[in-house]
Amino acid sequence: MAFVPVSRDIGIPTLRDWTNKVRNFRTLNIWQEGIAIVKQVYRLAELLPVEEKYGLRSQICRSVVSIPSNIAEGCSRNSQIDFKRFLEIALGSSFELETQLIIIRRAIFNPYKRRKSDYKSIKHRTKND
Repeated sequence: MAFVPVSRDIGIPTLRDWTNKVRNFRTLNIWQEGIAIVKQVYRLAELLPVEEKYGLRSQICRSVVSIPSNIAEGCSRNSQIDFKRFLEIALGSSFELETQLIIIRRAIFNPYKRRKSDYKSIKHRTKND
Protein backbone atom coordinates (compact mmCIF):
# COMPACT_ATOMS: atom_id res chain seq x y z
CA MET A 1 0.00 0.00 0.00
CA ALA A 2 1.44 3.37 -0.99
CA PHE A 3 1.75 6.28 1.41
CA VAL A 4 -0.87 8.92 0.76
CA PRO A 5 -0.15 12.32 2.33
CA VAL A 6 -2.99 13.62 4.45
CA SER A 7 -4.53 16.87 3.34
CA ARG A 8 -3.64 20.09 5.09
CA ASP A 9 -7.39 20.91 5.14
CA ILE A 10 -7.80 18.94 8.36
CA GLY A 11 -4.59 20.25 9.97
CA ILE A 12 -2.44 17.13 9.74
CA PRO A 13 0.99 17.72 8.21
CA THR A 14 1.99 15.77 5.12
CA LEU A 15 5.16 13.68 4.82
CA ARG A 16 6.76 16.56 2.88
CA ASP A 17 6.05 18.98 5.74
CA TRP A 18 7.61 16.57 8.21
CA THR A 19 10.77 15.85 6.18
CA ASN A 20 11.46 19.56 5.71
CA LYS A 21 11.81 19.91 9.50
CA VAL A 22 14.05 16.88 10.02
CA ARG A 23 17.80 17.40 10.47
CA ASN A 24 20.07 15.55 8.07
CA PHE A 25 22.15 13.41 10.45
CA ARG A 26 24.52 12.36 7.63
CA THR A 27 25.91 15.90 7.48
CA LEU A 28 26.74 16.06 11.21
CA ASN A 29 30.45 15.61 11.97
CA ILE A 30 29.62 13.89 15.26
CA TRP A 31 27.55 11.25 13.43
CA GLN A 32 30.32 10.72 10.86
CA GLU A 33 32.88 10.30 13.66
CA GLY A 34 30.53 7.86 15.37
CA ILE A 35 30.43 5.73 12.21
CA ALA A 36 34.26 5.78 12.04
CA ILE A 37 34.44 4.60 15.66
CA VAL A 38 32.02 1.76 14.86
CA LYS A 39 34.45 0.47 12.22
CA GLN A 40 37.41 0.66 14.64
CA VAL A 41 35.59 -1.08 17.46
CA TYR A 42 34.39 -3.89 15.20
CA ARG A 43 38.03 -4.46 14.15
CA LEU A 44 39.02 -4.58 17.82
CA ALA A 45 36.16 -6.98 18.59
CA GLU A 46 37.61 -9.45 16.10
CA LEU A 47 40.83 -9.52 18.14
CA LEU A 48 39.12 -10.47 21.38
CA PRO A 49 39.29 -14.07 22.59
CA VAL A 50 36.57 -16.45 21.43
CA GLU A 51 35.27 -16.81 24.99
CA GLU A 52 34.35 -13.10 24.91
CA LYS A 53 31.98 -13.56 21.95
CA TYR A 54 28.90 -13.19 24.16
CA GLY A 55 30.59 -11.02 26.78
CA LEU A 56 32.65 -7.92 26.14
CA ARG A 57 32.72 -8.40 22.36
CA SER A 58 28.95 -8.29 22.17
CA GLN A 59 28.75 -5.42 24.66
CA ILE A 60 31.23 -3.13 22.91
CA CYS A 61 29.51 -3.72 19.57
CA ARG A 62 26.11 -2.79 21.02
CA SER A 63 27.51 0.28 22.79
CA VAL A 64 29.35 1.62 19.75
CA VAL A 65 26.41 1.12 17.39
CA SER A 66 24.20 2.98 19.84
CA ILE A 67 26.26 6.18 19.52
CA PRO A 68 25.54 7.15 15.88
CA SER A 69 22.14 5.45 16.03
CA ASN A 70 20.93 7.75 18.81
CA ILE A 71 22.34 10.79 17.04
CA ALA A 72 20.41 9.81 13.91
CA GLU A 73 17.22 9.12 15.85
CA GLY A 74 17.52 12.45 17.64
CA CYS A 75 17.66 14.20 14.27
CA SER A 76 14.16 12.92 13.54
CA ARG A 77 12.71 14.69 16.56
CA ASN A 78 10.91 17.98 16.06
CA SER A 79 11.92 19.69 19.29
CA GLN A 80 15.37 20.81 20.34
CA ILE A 81 14.74 19.27 23.78
CA ASP A 82 14.12 15.82 22.26
CA PHE A 83 17.16 16.19 20.00
CA LYS A 84 19.36 17.06 23.00
CA ARG A 85 17.96 14.07 24.93
CA PHE A 86 19.09 11.67 22.20
CA LEU A 87 22.50 13.34 22.14
CA GLU A 88 22.70 12.71 25.90
CA ILE A 89 21.85 9.05 25.32
CA ALA A 90 24.60 8.84 22.68
CA LEU A 91 27.02 10.42 25.16
CA GLY A 92 26.02 7.85 27.76
CA SER A 93 26.74 5.08 25.25
CA SER A 94 30.17 6.58 24.58
CA PHE A 95 30.93 6.54 28.34
CA GLU A 96 29.76 2.93 28.48
CA LEU A 97 32.04 2.07 25.55
CA GLU A 98 34.99 3.87 27.14
CA THR A 99 34.53 1.85 30.34
CA GLN A 100 34.38 -1.40 28.40
CA LEU A 101 37.55 -0.51 26.46
CA ILE A 102 39.36 0.23 29.74
CA ILE A 103 38.31 -3.19 31.03
CA ILE A 104 39.55 -4.84 27.83
CA ARG A 105 42.88 -3.04 28.02
CA ARG A 106 43.44 -3.92 31.66
CA ALA A 107 42.01 -7.43 31.79
CA ILE A 108 42.59 -8.90 28.35
CA PHE A 109 45.33 -7.08 26.47
CA ASN A 110 47.65 -6.69 29.41
CA PRO A 111 47.88 -10.22 30.78
CA TYR A 112 51.51 -9.83 31.93
CA LYS A 113 50.70 -6.96 34.27
CA ARG A 114 47.60 -8.78 35.46
CA ARG A 115 49.56 -11.96 36.24
CA LYS A 116 52.30 -9.96 37.94
CA SER A 117 49.81 -8.13 40.15
CA ASP A 118 47.99 -11.40 40.89
CA TYR A 119 51.31 -12.91 41.93
CA LYS A 120 52.10 -9.95 44.22
CA SER A 121 48.65 -10.16 45.76
CA ILE A 122 48.97 -13.90 46.40
CA LYS A 123 52.48 -13.41 47.78
CA HIS A 124 51.26 -10.66 50.10
CA ARG A 125 48.36 -12.78 51.35
CA THR A 126 50.54 -15.82 52.00
CA LYS A 127 53.05 -13.70 53.94
CA ASN A 128 50.34 -12.54 56.31
CA ASP A 129 49.01 -16.05 57.00
